Amino acid sequence: MADITMYELPGCPYCAKVRSKLDELELEYDVIEVPRSHGERTEVENVSGQTGVPVIVDEAQGVEGMHESDDIVDYLEETYGESGA
Repeated sequence: MADITMYELPGCPYCAKVRSKLDELELEYDVIEVPRSHGERTEVENVSGQTGVPVIVDEAQGVEGMHESDDIVDYLEETYGESGA
């Protein structure tokens, strides 16, 4: 099991942006697909306090429930990119 878990909805362009950054940095990650209905997204809500996606959890860095694709991409670059590695 990877340290990073990503909650996503297939076809979501913001999720694709985060997944692209994870792949670019060659990071291992697990994916949990959330239901289309916001009312059924209890797992991601428990993790992040909201029902939007994408959301990541990075157990190795103590990050629990980071949301907003731009923030996630910036975090990944700073933490795992050449400047952060």
